[in-house]
Amino acid sequence: MESQEVLKRLKSMSNPEAVEGMARFGIVIKNAYGVSIPHLRKMAKEIGKDHKLAGQLWRSGIHEARLLAGMIDDPQMVTQEQLEKWVKDFDSWDICDQCCSNLFDKTDFAYSKAVEWSKREEEFVKRAGFVLMACFAVHDKKAKDRKFEKFFPIIKSEATDDRKFVKKAVNWALRQIGKRNPELNRMAIKTAEEMIKKDSKSARWIASDALRELGSQTVQRRLKGK
Repeated sequence: MESQEVLKRLKSMSNPEAVEGMARFGIVIKNAYGVSIPHLRKMAKEIGKDHKLAGQLWRSGIHEARLLAGMIDDPQMVTQEQLEKWVKDFDSWDICDQCCSNLFDKTDFAYSKAVEWSKREEEFVKRAGFVLMACFAVHDKKAKDRKFEKFFPIIKSEATDDRKFVKKAVNWALRQIGKRNPELNRMAIKTAEEMIKKDSKSARWIASDALRELGSQTVQRRLKGK
């Protein structure tokens, strides 16, 4: 399928009311058509994996085209240079989260980029680092605990960043890692208990919110079942 054909199809599905709704959820709506994720996933399934087309769609700058690009790109063909170029283009939390969960976390460079990006200053680059951590915890079923243990010191040190899209991603990473198994749950709770003592409103919020979930009966029962 040609990129112009895809872009024309996306434009034909424009939904101004949906665009207004996106704005209310803090999504940047510049160059947005308001096409839903389920519709994009259906298109991605029809197209299949297409690295070249993904690059063309990304370069269009259209919001939904970039979401679709992350769905159809082939992670085996993605280079570190591409990851750096795309992550610097992130201007909205949904683009960040969808690219990380649909594509970035399946590349060979994902773990190293999670560590590297989590220490970067740019808001959505930093968010991407922690979103990758959360995605690994859910998607990488075979990963050893030691991979996740390396993330706890980073989570603790970066928890003082009070930017909304960063602190929510730090919180997400801590909660998802802590729900993976009993040992990581124990370590995540310990990390949160240390964070809650910090002289940082952001760190205390991240920690208290994570503790509520990680120590809940629902999570503890599920972990005991493992």
